[in-house]
Amino acid sequence: MKQKRGILISLEGGEGGGKTTQVLKLKENLEAVGREVVSVREPGGTVISEQIREIVLSAKNKGITDATEVLLFQAARAQIYREVVIPALNAGKVVIMDRTRDSSVVYQGMVRGFGRKMIESLNDISTKKITPNLTLLLDVSVDTGLARRADSGKMDRLDMENKNFHQQVRDAYLLLAKEDADNRWRLIDAEKTVKEVEKQIWNVVKAELKTK
Repeated sequence: MKQKRGILISLEGGEGGGKTTQVLKLKENLEAVGREVVSVREPGGTVISEQIREIVLSAKNKGITDATEVLLFQAARAQIYREVVIPALNAGKVVIMDRTRDSSVVYQGMVRGFGRKMIESLNDISTKKITPNLTLLLDVSVDTGLARRADSGKMDRLDMENKNFHQQVRDAYLLLAKEDADNRWRLIDAEKTVKEVEKQIWNVVKAELKTK
């Protein structure tokens, strides 16, 4: 019998929305109901992708050009999809991703100005045309998100962009969610407490899994 394909869930949004924390919470909740789960972050998740992450996000590398940024993110994505994401989906597992192709559409395609069409073409190469089944947009105000990042003491190169940049990122994400061409976006109010956000996410995911 052919193995049923797994489900890909992505968490997206601007800085300070709590994606990393909520990936862990969602993984725990899914495993508690018997699901096999693989969780990964972008960029990162493999030896090569983590090395690329260090380059592209390091605060020391402010001189990275926008074109270099585009290609480094895509290189890291191609590696993690080949090594981790595609094998896990083929094995019928649930894959949770802390960012994936939509981040490039927003940050490089819409905010950096490379255009959505070009970035989606690169995304299709990197992911072998795989798109998330469900995308959770953890939406938070720019002021709240940046304050959280500053409090964490883990500011990376993108965190250090100006406030206008981050507002453009938020607006771009909200536009994608509003368009929702393939009915996969769900808006999560990430201004709330960690526990409240976890509950919102779990309610959405439970409803989605019943339809798969």
